[in-house]
This record gives sequence, structure tokens and C-alpha cells, in this order.
Amino acid sequence: MKGGWMAGALALSVGLTGCAFGPSGQPPLMPEPARYAAGLPPDSAARADGPALVAAHTSATAWWTQFGAPELDLLVAESWAANPDLAAAQARLAAAREVLRAQVGATALPSVDMGAQASRQRALGLLLNLPSPLPELPPTSIYNTFVGQAQARYTFDLFGSMRERNRALADRVEQRTAQWHAAREALAANVVSGALTLSAQQARLQVLEAVATGLLQDETESVRRQALGAAPRAAVLDARRQAQAVAAQIPALQAQVLALRHALAVLLGRTPDQAPEAIAFARLSLPARIPVLVPSALLASRPDIQAAQAALRAAAHDAGAASADLLPSFTLTAAIGRGAYDWSTALSPAGALWSLAGGLAAPLFHGGALQAQRRASLQAYTAAEMDYRSTVLAAFREVADALAALEQTGVARAAGDAAAEAARSLALDAARRASLGAVPPASARAAGRQADLAELDALDIRSRQMLDAARLFQAMGG
Repeated sequence: MKGGWMAGALALSVGLTGCAFGPSGQPPLMPEPARYAAGLPPDSAARADGPALVAAHTSATAWWTQFGAPELDLLVAESWAANPDLAAAQARLAAAREVLRAQVGATALPSVDMGAQASRQRALGLLLNLPSPLPELPPTSIYNTFVGQAQARYTFDLFGSMRERNRALADRVEQRTAQWHAAREALAANVVSGALTLSAQQARLQVLEAVATGLLQDETESVRRQALGAAPRAAVLDARRQAQAVAAQIPALQAQVLALRHALAVLLGRTPDQAPEAIAFARLSLPARIPVLVPSALLASRPDIQAAQAALRAAAHDAGAASADLLPSFTLTAAIGRGAYDWSTALSPAGALWSLAGGLAAPLFHGGALQAQRRASLQAYTAAEMDYRSTVLAAFREVADALAALEQTGVARAAGDAAAEAARSLALDAARRASLGAVPPASARAAGRQADLAELDALDIRSRQMLDAARLFQAMGG
């Protein structure tokens, strides 16, 4: 009779494990835009002033290698291996996985414990053979007890409360895993952006130093001509003003270069005094093509969206667990061991101990706490659903912004390169005329400075274009 009752309870628990009391946990349907940016097609043909944007279903891996500088690849690899923040995130992820293993092991399988106890006690109640001079002592008893037993305990998850909690914790571990991947991709993007900016600023510094050197030569020549009476004092002062104005920009730019190197060193896990040198800007090249994921592929590629999906599933399981807490639970406890007042009896058949107990508990009145917890879990699920929607929309916006910026910098680069080319041609013409004596050398140097300044503008546009390309790679999920 008892065996049939136990079998029926076990069959009921197995049958009810398939029941779900919470939301489905499926992400809500999101509108997929036909194109990311307003007025911008999903792909475009290759252009001389920008990369080709090609519709794709998979994102680029190790996208930083497309900038053509092996030094950049080494910096990213070093950051992944030595960045302390990334290592801390990985350790927290490993800890979360161990917590999941601990909870699953504690709830999915029976717990078995072993215990042993030996004691000596003095208690009232039994007469002792005491000498007659001490009749006033109360009757006492001194005895030993020896007990050892193993106890097993298991709570049948009849309505899936613990199963839902375990799944919620597993989804949160998956969420943390996606967040770690997002952190790693963000670290790579920060290293690439920092290295690109450092290279551009170092190149800008070199051009400004060349311009400052030329202006100092002009000032020196003006001083010499004034001494010969061929130039007024105003020409000397004007040359000095121009030279010092450019020279005043150099210290601030040098400080920016050092700050960028220090920031890059910290990303690599180094101390600032071990900061890496700037990569020569001429060694960097704009990627020839960038895969632009279709919206459905973007949802599967970005780790922040994957994290939001895992958080949504966890919230659904939390709601299911809160609903299952309103229903009964069944616990089975069994123990076996030995015990007696002496070792010989405890080890004999007469010392055998055992127990078997089953308990059914059902919540009747908790002051509305269980119902409130269930309602709270449903509201938390709604919030997780809205967070998912917000994350997806933010991802679409990031891609749209990156595409629009890359398109506009491509247009600006065409104009900037044309202006720089025209300025270089003028500088060459002025240099040839100066060599023939048609114009003074100062005119040739002035034309060269204008070419250098035009090159600075073009350099700024090219660096922005590379940063926009890196931003688009990151927006695609890396």
C-alpha cells in the first residue's frame, strides 16, 4: 500500500515537471528596418573614398586586422590577455558557473549526510549504589551514548519550483557570458580607437612641428632682411606672431599624445611608463569592405542583445517559480545507522537504527506575500521585455549612426583629398618658381605651409573615417 502511494507521488511529480506557470520567455517580435539609416541603402558599391558596404549574414571576426597594421593586432591580443578588468569579469563569470553547479547539485539530487556522536552524561532519575553516609544526594544516572547514522533527504519538485529557479540561474550565467563577450569586444574596440587616434595625433604633431620650423625660418629671414633695411619691423613682428602661434599649439598636442599613450597602456595592463609607441599613420589603411548585417542577423550577432534575451528568459523562469511556490511540496527523508549505550551493543544487530518519513507542505496563509511575489515577478518580466526592446532599438540606432557617419566622412574625404592635392600642386609650382628666381624663397615656404595645413585637414578626415569604420565593425557585433 505504501509502495503504491510512493510510486503514484513520484509519477505525479514527473508528470507535472512539464507544466509551465510563467511567461514563455520568447523575445517579442521587433520591426526589422528595410534600411538602417534614413535615406541610406543597406549596401553600396565600392568607392575610392570609402569602404564597400556589403549586406551580410555573419559579422567580421578579428575585424581590426583589416586596418593592415600587425602592430594593431598585437595590441588587441595583449589587451585580451592582460587587461585586469577583463580578467576580473572572467573570474566573476567562472564564479557564477560554480554557483549554478552548486544550486543544481543541491536541488536536483538527494542530499546525503553522515554523522557520528559520542557523549557521556549525568542525569537524574536512577538510583546509584552510594555509601550510606550520603543519603541526601538525589538519585542520578551516569551513562554513555554512541550514535552514528547516514541521512538522505530529497524534495520532489512536483510543480517545478526548483527547476524554474535553476533555469533562471542558468540563464543569468548565460547573460553574464554574453556580457563578458561584450566587454571583450568593447575592449578591442577601445584599443583600436585609441591606437588609431594616437597615430593620427602623432602624425598631426609631426606636421605642426614642420610648420613651426618653417615659420621660425621665416622669422629668421625677416630679422636678417630688417638688418639689411630690406624689410620693415612690422614684417618681423608678423613672422614672429605666426611662428609663436603655431608653436603654442605643440605642447597641448604633445600632452594629448602622452595621455593617449597612457590610456592605451592601461588598456593593455601596463603601467603608464611602459606605454606603447604610436603606430605610423602611413602603415594604417582603411578596410576595403565592411559587412553590414541584415537586421535578423544583427539580433543574433550582438552580445548585448544576447544578454537581454537571457535576462528575459531568466525573468520568465522567476515568474514560473513564484507561481509554483503557491502549490504544495513533498519531502522524503530517510536515515540508517547504529546507536547504543556502549560500543559492543552499537555494533551488534541490536544497535540498528533506521527511519523513513515523508512530509507534504502546502501554503495556506502568508499574509499575501506569495501572491505579491508572483505579481512582482510578472512585472519584472515586463520590465525585462521592455529592456530587450530598448536594447534592440539602440543597436539599430548605433548601426544607423555609424553608417551615416561613414558615408559623410567618405564625402568629406573626397573634398579634403582634393584640397590637399591642389595645395601640394601649388607648393610644387612655387618651389619651381623660387628655384628660377621668379619668387622669393619665403613665398615657396608659405605655399608649402598651406600644403601642410591642407594635409592636416585631410589627415583629420582620414582618421575620422577609420574611427567610423571601427565603430561600424563594433556595432555589427564584432
